[in-house]
Amino acid sequence: MNRLAASLWATLTSTEMPVNQELARSDIPVMDYPAERTDLAVAFRSAARLNLHEAVANHFSLAVDDSGKRFLMNPDQRHFATLCASDLLLLDADDEQVMSRPGAPDPTAWGLHGMVHRLVPHARCVMHAHPIFSTVLASLADSRLPAIDQNTATFFNRVVIDEGFGGLAFEEEGRRIAGLLDDPTKLVMVMGNHGVLVIGSSVAETFNRLYYFERAAETYIRALQTGMPLRIMPDDIAARTAAEISDYPGQAQMHLAGLRSLLDMEGDHYAR
Repeated sequence: MNRLAASLWATLTSTEMPVNQELARSDIPVMDYPAERTDLAVAFRSAARLNLHEAVANHFSLAVDDSGKRFLMNPDQRHFATLCASDLLLLDADDEQVMSRPGAPDPTAWGLHGMVHRLVPHARCVMHAHPIFSTVLASLADSRLPAIDQNTATFFNRVVIDEGFGGLAFEEEGRRIAGLLDDPTKLVMVMGNHGVLVIGSSVAETFNRLYYFERAAETYIRALQTGMPLRIMPDDIAARTAAEISDYPGQAQMHLAGLRSLLDMEGDHYAR
């Protein structure tokens, strides 16, 4: 571990990290899973600010029990920029009556996220979105992401490409998609003709992965637009770079903490 990495990790794990003032406020409602809800609310608000969302069509979810089947998810047809921690739905992937109750989630959100949380236990957090450059990549006949810089190399051998788009992600399509996530080393799915699906062990890890995949896709698409030959890394260098970034301590947590701090400084009410 280099000195910078060690310093970041020490800062992250210090017991003197500042307390989130938003969570300490008396006007915050009492909620189940408050920390998990707040992390997801930060991700929703930040996704809107970073243009990673698409109107009211995208969905993030987070498992809250050991089985991975009870999960939080955004409610139906709500813009990411408006979501608060208390707005999030608590759902059970095995509950067959979810869609028949008042306040049911978006049917495609339930079909996709419900199936992933039911069938893919290592997918603790699931973020599905249609950010511009990831979706452009998903629209190409060849949706592979070559290692042409450090960000693109991050995803070397860590992406699965879904080439069997079957329409909106209702339950059967959700089941098919979940079946492509059986390899725990594949943490990003380029959903051909659709968008991107990112999984991880926490909100911080998954949001960081979504952010960097969109940045990597942008670099690649803009490089293609030049019409010039690409400088593609040898496989061994790309694999080494991916492993080094994967092992780099604390980055995802510090990224989410930084986004939270920005919201706090602006008096954002995400934690309500």
